[in-house]
Amino acid sequence: MARTATIVRRTSESSVELSLNLDGHGVTDIDTSVPFYNHMMTALGKHSLIDLSIKASGDTDIDVHHTVEDVAIVFGEALKQALGDKRGIRRFADATVPLDEALARAVVDISGRPYVVCSGEPDGFEFAMIGGHFTGSLVRHVMESIALHAGICLHMQLLAGRDPHHIAEAEFKALARALRFAVEPDPRVDGIPSTKGSL
Repeated sequence: MARTATIVRRTSESSVELSLNLDGHGVTDIDTSVPFYNHMMTALGKHSLIDLSIKASGDTDIDVHHTVEDVAIVFGEALKQALGDKRGIRRFADATVPLDEALARAVVDISGRPYVVCSGEPDGFEFAMIGGHFTGSLVRHVMESIALHAGICLHMQLLAGRDPHHIAEAEFKALARALRFAVEPDPRVDGIPSTKGSL
């Protein structure tokens, strides 16, 4: 059974068309209209091995916030849809990823219960302007939007980091690697990996 999803979301603030394949090879085609976000979502697809296509536009003349948020919402919804009843997946996974001086750890539980804990980012990171358009605060907002709409528990911890670009990229790549293993089929899992019988 194909674990794929395609979602189109249009509002007065943005237009998003997104397709993904959980059992892909990390092939990406990303155009969010926000250059640094393109870079981050490309890394997310590449390192999760999730094939990912995104075409998005919005009122970026006002602020990139709406477009960035809506892409994250749609990615979370597509992830949830493609996972189906979550039968046979590994469910839990963690990854620690370095990028030069930055080091980020992501731990995920494909639990059906959204929860996010982010810690360790240096003071002032939220105000950093990355790539001319993308503020550091958007990194956490993207993580929260994905987790809430995918129904996953995410702990993101920055263990070290100074450069805002490196911090953001390490966090996106850590999430990608954790998702890769959490959504992966586990041949030893029979049915849904929960004592409740559902996720």
